[in-house]
Amino acid sequence: MISFSKQNGRLSVFYNQLKILEHSDSCPLITLKQGKETVDMYRGNYFIEDETITTLPLGSYLLSESYSEGRGVSTLTFSAGQTSFSLELSERDGRLHLRCSPLPAPYNRLILRLFATEQECVWGCGEQFSHFNLRGKNYPLWTQEQGVGRNKQTEITRTADRLDRAGGDYHTTFYPQPTFVSSRRYFVHADTYGYADFDFSNPGCHQLEFWDVPAGIVISVKPTLLEVVQDISRLLGRQQYLPSWVYDGIILGMQGGTQTCLEKLEKMQNASVKVAALWLQDWEGEKYTSFGKRLRWNWQWDRQLYPGLDREIVRLREEGVRVLGYINPYVLVDHPLYEEALRLDLLGKREDGSVYLVDFGEFDAAIVDFTKPEAVAWYKEVIKRELIGFGLSGWMADFGEYLPTDVVLAGGKDAMLEHNRWPGYWAEVNKAAIEESGKSDEILFFMRAGCVQSLASCPMMWAGDQNVDWSEDDGLPSVLTATLSLAMSGMGLNHSDIGGYTTLYGMKRSKELLIRWAEQAAFSPLMRTHEGNRPKDNWQFDSDQETIEAIARMTDVHVQLKPYLMHLVAENADQGIPVIRPIFLHYELESFMSVKDSYLLGRDLLVAPVLEAGANSVVVTLPDDEWVHLFTKVEYRGGRHCIEAPLLRPAVFYRKQSSFASLFSSIQ
Repeated sequence: MISFSKQNGRLSVFYNQLKILEHSDSCPLITLKQGKETVDMYRGNYFIEDETITTLPLGSYLLSESYSEGRGVSTLTFSAGQTSFSLELSERDGRLHLRCSPLPAPYNRLILRLFATEQECVWGCGEQFSHFNLRGKNYPLWTQEQGVGRNKQTEITRTADRLDRAGGDYHTTFYPQPTFVSSRRYFVHADTYGYADFDFSNPGCHQLEFWDVPAGIVISVKPTLLEVVQDISRLLGRQQYLPSWVYDGIILGMQGGTQTCLEKLEKMQNASVKVAALWLQDWEGEKYTSFGKRLRWNWQWDRQLYPGLDREIVRLREEGVRVLGYINPYVLVDHPLYEEALRLDLLGKREDGSVYLVDFGEFDAAIVDFTKPEAVAWYKEVIKRELIGFGLSGWMADFGEYLPTDVVLAGGKDAMLEHNRWPGYWAEVNKAAIEESGKSDEILFFMRAGCVQSLASCPMMWAGDQNVDWSEDDGLPSVLTATLSLAMSGMGLNHSDIGGYTTLYGMKRSKELLIRWAEQAAFSPLMRTHEGNRPKDNWQFDSDQETIEAIARMTDVHVQLKPYLMHLVAENADQGIPVIRPIFLHYELESFMSVKDSYLLGRDLLVAPVLEAGANSVVVTLPDDEWVHLFTKVEYRGGRHCIEAPLLRPAVFYRKQSSFASLFSSIQ
C-alpha cells in the first residue's frame, strides 16, 4: 500500500508502512543535470569523466491521484520555474513501481534520492569485490575489466596503473547491476542498461544518478531479508539446475596439447583424484604476448596442438570425464571465422564503415554485432557446429565487457546504452545455442561478465581474474565478497579459479595459496582450477605429490556433498535462495551484516576459510544454534571462537539439527 505524509515542509512516501522516499526544499527527491561525458577505453579498462554543465533541483511538487488499468496511480510532479518532471507511483504484483517522465531539454542526467537511515546497510549492485556492505561509498555501474589489484593504495595497483593503465579501483567490476538491498528489508531495481552511479555515502539518503532514464524502478518490501532476495530473482529471472556430472569431481584446467593433458589426467587419476572434466582453454590454439600465454580467438579445433582430440573426447566421456573448451564473443583478425563474419557483414563498424577492431593486448579482434539478428543466428551456429558438434560438454564464455562506446551497431543503436547490456546478449547466445541443440541437461557454460539478464540466461558465473595472492581487494578474500554481493543481487551460482589467475609484477602462486583456495572451492557449487596467465610461474595442482593429495582430499569432500549441493542448486532454481549465502539471511542480526570472511553454504553449513598466508587458525562468530565441526566432530554453541585450521582441515561447521546431518557426520 502506498501512503503519503506531509509534515514540516517534508513530503514522505511510504510503501507497506516503510518510508521509501522523502522530499524537501533542502534535499529534493529529484534533481536534473546536464552533463557531457568523455569515455576512454584501453584494453577493457574504462576511464569515464562527466563534466557538469548545469544542475536543477526541483523543489516544488504537486501530488495527484488517478486510475489506470484498474489500478490507482499517484503522480508526483516536481518543478522549478518552467521545468517539470513527473514520477508515477503504482502497486503491481506486490511491489511498488515508479515510472519516470522523459527528461526535459537540455537535461540528460536524472538524480533520484531515496530515504535512508544512518545505521542502514546496503548490499548488491551486482558483483563487488572490495566491499560487501556498500554503505559509505559510491558505485559507478559499468561493465569492464575488474583491474589488477583494485586498490589505489597498494603497490600492485599503482604498478598496474603506471605500466598498463590496468590497476582498477574498489568499484570496477565485470558484473554491475542496478539493484541493491537495504537492511531495512527492501530492494530497489532500476530497469536500465545506461551508465549509472549509486551513491550510498550520505547518511540520510541514497543518491541514484542515471544517464539514461530507467524504463521503470521497482521497489519490493518484505518481512525478512531472505524474502527480499528471493523476490529479486522472482522478478528478474533464476538460474536453472546444473548437469549432474558437474558434482562428480573437480574440473582440471590444463593446456599444452593432447598428450600433455592426457598425461596430467592419468597422473591425477592414479592418485585417486575424482575428475569430472578437463577444461582445455587452448583447444582452439595458442597465442603469446608480453602478458603471458593467450588464446587464438578462432573458435575451431586446433588439430596440430590437439591431434586426435575428437576421438579422446568420446573415449573420456565413456570413462566419466568430460572435456570443456573456451569461446568469447570476438573473432581474431585474418582467421577463418573473422573472414566468414566479414563476408556476411556481421561485425561492428566504425563511422567510416570499416570494421571496428579492438586491441585486446598486442592483437586485434572484431566484435560480432549481437544487435543484428543475422549475427546472433550465425554465432549460435558457430557454437553448435564448432563446440557442441565437436563434443565439448561446456566452455568458458569469456569477456563481454569490452564493447567500445563509439562502435556503430546495427539499426543505429547507441553503444553507450548497449555497453552494459552486452554480457546479457552474450549469455543469451550461448544459452540459445545449447537449447536449440537439445543439450540443456548436459552442457555447462560459465561467464565472468554479467548484467541483469544473466540471472535468467547464465547457468554459472565465475569471479574473473583474481591475483594469485591473499589481497582483500583482488585475491582469495575477494572471491567471498564477490559471491556474497552476487547473492544479494539475486545471482545464486558463482565460483572462482582455484589459485587465482593474474600473475604479474612479481606475483607467483604459492603452494599454500593453491591448497587454501581449493579448501574454499570445495564448499562452493563448482571446483575448477586454472593454470593462470603465466603457468610456469605458478604452483600447479600437480606440482608435487603433496599438492595432488591435497586436491584429492578436498575433491573427495566436495563429491561427498553432492546430494546437499544438488539440493541447494534446486533451491536456487525453484525458490531463488542463493547457494552461498550471507549469514544474516538465516540469522538476521546486526552483528552479521558486514561479515564477508565467512558464509553459509545453504542453510546448514557455515564456512570460515583461511584467508591469510601462514595462518593455522581462524576466529569465527557462530550464530546462536548448535554447530558441529565437520572434521573434528567437536560441538559448539553460538558465539566467538578461535578454531584451529591446519591445511586440509578448514573451519567448517554443520547445523546439528540439519536434515543432512547424517551426510555431514559421515565426512571425515
